[in-house]
Amino acid sequence: MAGRRDGRGLRAGVPSGGGGKADAAVVRDALGVGVAVGLSGFAFGVTSAGSGLTVLQTCALSLLVFTGASQFALVGALAGGGNPFAAAAGAFFLGVRNAFYGLRLSQLLALPRAVRPFAAQWVIDETTAVALAQPTRRSVRIGFTVTGLSLYVLWNLTTLLGALGAEAIGDTDAWGLDAAGPAVFLALLAPMVRTALERVVAGLAVVLGLGLLPVLPGGVPVLVAALAAPVALWVDGRRRVRTEAGRDVAEEKR
Repeated sequence: MAGRRDGRGLRAGVPSGGGGKADAAVVRDALGVGVAVGLSGFAFGVTSAGSGLTVLQTCALSLLVFTGASQFALVGALAGGGNPFAAAAGAFFLGVRNAFYGLRLSQLLALPRAVRPFAAQWVIDETTAVALAQPTRRSVRIGFTVTGLSLYVLWNLTTLLGALGAEAIGDTDAWGLDAAGPAVFLALLAPMVRTALERVVAGLAVVLGLGLLPVLPGGVPVLVAALAAPVALWVDGRRRVRTEAGRDVAEEKR
């Protein structure tokens, strides 16, 4: 839900100031994230080519999809002999979270309508994390733009290098490069898992994903693991109802 806006179109509660050292600090932090994560595109390029995709297909995934977790999930499922539709569905569900990021970022960035379709391509974990950490609209826009631009350029360049170099590297499984992308994703996700409920959802998803991996086709365990969130929320809701009912009964007895 959009907040109130003043005469300049700024959302209430989002200061617009900044400049100088503050801008430089945002650019430095955004570049740090963009470079660190962008380099892992090499691992995706190697893994994708090693899974049987062509250089063109690999580069097209990075250019058009541009969300590492979904890309790794897709090529991993295909490499494991999974059904292409199940693999695509798993990648799709992993990418759905970006739509929710977009709902929040659209309020903070308040970009012109003509720019929004291009900015939407950069709505991913890293740009969202950097943007949400900023105190003003100016720094939000700088953080989002610098992170998105540096990461998009580096991710695609290193994807191309990885795809071209896959043949020289040989057995990608022996190098363990297929684990680089998920490892980066987990490193970014871990600080966001703060409450007990979030830890329960994460733990249950891991158990479902890993436990069903040997018995279900590739890509399907990811879909089943997504059920961890509604199940945990339902159990938590029932617990809250019982707690409130017990509190009401206790108050009536006083």
